[in-house]
Amino acid sequence: MPSPDAQVADGMLDDDIEIALAALPPEFRAAVVLCDIEGLSYDEIADVLGDDAALFAEHYEVSALGNWEGWTILRRTSPEAGMAIEGRLAAARSRLFERRRARPQPARDDKALAAWNGLAIAAFAEAGRLFGEDRYLAAATRAAEVIVGGLLETDGRLGRSWKDGRAVGHGVLEDYTHLAEGLLALYEATFDERWFTTARALMDRVVDRFADTAGGFFDTADDHERLVTRPKDLQDNAVPSGNAMAVTVLLRLAAWTGEGRYRTAAERAIRTVAPFAERYPTAFAQWLSAIDFALADVVEVAVIGEPGDTATQALLEPVATGFRPNQILSVTADPGATEVPLLRDRSMVGGVPTAYLCRGFTCRMPVTDAGALRAQLEEPASAA
Repeated sequence: MPSPDAQVADGMLDDDIEIALAALPPEFRAAVVLCDIEGLSYDEIADVLGDDAALFAEHYEVSALGNWEGWTILRRTSPEAGMAIEGRLAAARSRLFERRRARPQPARDDKALAAWNGLAIAAFAEAGRLFGEDRYLAAATRAAEVIVGGLLETDGRLGRSWKDGRAVGHGVLEDYTHLAEGLLALYEATFDERWFTTARALMDRVVDRFADTAGGFFDTADDHERLVTRPKDLQDNAVPSGNAMAVTVLLRLAAWTGEGRYRTAAERAIRTVAPFAERYPTAFAQWLSAIDFALADVVEVAVIGEPGDTATQALLEPVATGFRPNQILSVTADPGATEVPLLRDRSMVGGVPTAYLCRGFTCRMPVTDAGALRAQLEEPASAA
């Protein structure tokens, strides 16, 4: 198994948290950061900040009585102030952090799970694509390279977690599905086809090794260590269930590839859970998103052109506008060599970047103008 740079893996969590915090408005960012400085006393704040203590207390709800069992949990209670005031508050926070670092530090669970990293990759990739933030895309790419490089074996098996320079455990259903979801989001953000092919390979293994003949998927593969019974968790919890995410990703892959077996497997899984999702919808949030996708006239957008070309970017602008959950997107400059079936057998019109809007691989007339593509996107499915 290839070994990623352990130092990169260890630093990913801290770096990615910094990226996420930087995206928050200042008043929220400060509040989140300062939650780590738990249980400060009024006297301790006064001792550390000196003449700035009164200013800090005014903006962070600090008092001699405290706001939690005699201690103060710092909470920003004022709107953003002027530059001079914000500078003093930032310096005060830094001084309090230095005092915080001198305390005994809590232990950190620093293993990297494939499933959870998949969710993080998806979030950073989508945010990077929609907000035009290259640093988010860099974080998603780095995480994907580390997780895939460290946990994906040459025979297609996926490890469960990465820690101290080695993979531990066999991946379960959610590891495959959540990572595949993240890689597809990263593909749509970067159009690097290695992420599409890796996600497809992961889901091929899910269909071949995890499927239940009664519909849906077991949590363990058929070549996993033998258990008394193979678990099959359907309900969404703090994170989406492996089954719900499997259906989500398979439906998206069906739209990209036209492969009937992906949609068939997804629909069989939906039939097993639909009565429960209807009765207890709050327990099946990811399932409901997947069912919505299954029922929708999914919009398939294929763009032929160099991804970095300004004309290609102009065509992509209307695709990224608005809330479009039931849409997939692919771009390539070389449709003859692509691994994405949606892009095959298409060409540029007049030698300029060209967009094809399709539903079920049935496409409208190709367009080279962003306005024309926007008009096609806004037309109802019946007009296609």
